[in-house]
Amino acid sequence: MNKKEFVDALAQKGGYTKKDAEGFMGNMLEVIEESLVKGEDIRFIGFGTFSTKTRAARTAVNPRNREETIEIPETKVVNFKAGKDLKDKVNKR
Repeated sequence: MNKKEFVDALAQKGGYTKKDAEGFMGNMLEVIEESLVKGEDIRFIGFGTFSTKTRAARTAVNPRNREETIEIPETKVVNFKAGKDLKDKVNKR
């Protein structure tokens, strides 16, 4: 499902106009992004949790030249952990 299909489904399910659904989705994603940038977790009970983790700096092998090593700096990554209800629905339990 792409963004347009998601907006269409949201509008149909909620009885909104497509413009309202797109605005709602855009605002929701913006709030999630802002929270993650601040280092805050977002928890939707039963659905899942968005969080950030710090990936440590490491040394790796250059794929173009296997004899050369490169330093990869520390970075933050976004993590999503599905909640129990979502897992059960996906697995049809």
